[in-house]
Amino acid sequence: MSNGGADDTVDAVVVGAGQNGLVAANLLADAGWDVLVLEATPHVGGAIRTAELTEPGFRHDVFSAFYPMTAASPIMRGLDLEQYGLRWRHAPSVLAHVLPDDRAAVLSRDPDATSASLSAFDARDGDAWRRQFDEWLRIKQPFLDVLFTPFPPVRAATRLARTLGVADGLRFVRMLSTPVRTLGTETYHGDGARLLLAGNALHSDLGPGAAGSSVFGWLLSMLGQDVGFPVPEGGAGNLAEALATRLRTRGGRIACSRPVTRVLVAGGRALGVRDAHGTLVRARRAVLADVPAPSLYRDLVGEEHLPARLLSDVDRFQWDDATVKVDWALSGPIPWSNPDASGAGTVHLDNDLDGLARYSAELTSGRVPAEPMLVLGQMTTSDPTRSPEGTEVAWAYTHVPQRLEWDADRLRRFADRVESVVERHAPGFTSRIRRRHVMGPADLHRAEPSLVGGAINAGTAALHQQLVFRPVPGLGRSDTPIDRLYLAGASAHPGGAVHGGPGANAAKAALARAGHLAGAGYGRLMRTLHAALYAD
Repeated sequence: MSNGGADDTVDAVVVGAGQNGLVAANLLADAGWDVLVLEATPHVGGAIRTAELTEPGFRHDVFSAFYPMTAASPIMRGLDLEQYGLRWRHAPSVLAHVLPDDRAAVLSRDPDATSASLSAFDARDGDAWRRQFDEWLRIKQPFLDVLFTPFPPVRAATRLARTLGVADGLRFVRMLSTPVRTLGTETYHGDGARLLLAGNALHSDLGPGAAGSSVFGWLLSMLGQDVGFPVPEGGAGNLAEALATRLRTRGGRIACSRPVTRVLVAGGRALGVRDAHGTLVRARRAVLADVPAPSLYRDLVGEEHLPARLLSDVDRFQWDDATVKVDWALSGPIPWSNPDASGAGTVHLDNDLDGLARYSAELTSGRVPAEPMLVLGQMTTSDPTRSPEGTEVAWAYTHVPQRLEWDADRLRRFADRVESVVERHAPGFTSRIRRRHVMGPADLHRAEPSLVGGAINAGTAALHQQLVFRPVPGLGRSDTPIDRLYLAGASAHPGGAVHGGPGANAAKAALARAGHLAGAGYGRLMRTLHAALYAD
């Protein structure tokens, strides 16, 4: 990869080689554009990275690890990454939610197996799950088109409305806006299915009682049943490498260890960027920024180029919770008391519904939860290439409040607490630890600058920061008040997770702006709309 050089001129410069930046660059290269991607770190992929954090031969996913949204995303599927080295692997089962009493609700790609597990909690719930999954299959394609289409998704929403009909459409909108605990109570009779929904909702920062948490719990649960929670063979980094390889085959260039310090603006238009070495890259058509929105506006553009009202909105941008993550090299598989957890790629530990509500409430109040919910990954169980035969690579993360200080001693003690939760359900677990690696919020942020304060979803998933409110009240699009500058990072709609949506939306906007016939009109329209939005 290139690491600097003389001033350059390209059609588009992409700031950041995270998954969204690489998706945007690929789509622009597909359109014949000359594209250069500038990445601050030595690695492509952003929060998609694999490293030997503990011992040689143990391949750990440093940040993200399981990719249901990638497998389902029409954007990612359209890139045909399997032609560039990507291979998916699956654990025997998708997810197990282990309760305090050691019962487990198991989500499997086999609907019969999921149904049987949930029926053990209540005989009626297996059939209720099948009905919910059948409804998912009916609306899956139009719903995903709505999710990944630039806002407003008029055509995709029309197709979804036709599929649902008026009465079911209203009920569907109500379902998506309800708290996930309400959805679980209305749909199921036992705790098993309710915990699958609520636990999956907490992959965001929305607790069981939060309005809109149902959409995340329902979506991840249905995707788990449909496409599973797959992992890239050999490590998450191979997903990033497939994106980078595809881009290079189309003439795109990537320069790592080359942080951008400024977006160059004149006359209200983005003209290019300056990197930390002082080198300029001029952009004939567009600058796309795969960075958090506050970083783009405050650090790279500068307040002198932006409306005061926008800057005020940026200062109100709300991050999601911070994260603590522990990685382990284990001498053998985790010795679960309940064997149903042994085959699950992802394990949720170990709260019931009331416990999940307490955990969320403590986070909201700024306290470190007394009984944290753990999301645990069994990576060698999912992909045997991750560690030597007979061993296991595993990790667990949990959310903690933002803006707390985490010194080495506090992190060590918290990691011990995490291990004690696992040990409670897998006696002998700690004796199998060969080595561990602990990352607190500041460590995550240092290792990947987009994980601000250890936030892994690029901003809260709450309703007040979604759709036309993401990242600030506006158009729900990647266009910015600066002509030919586009926000391509996950703090833009449709948000976090590895699906390429923000990057694809930014690329589409840049292509529309540069269109030979409509381009000038598109630019005038965006400038008019932004002027109205941010007028003092």
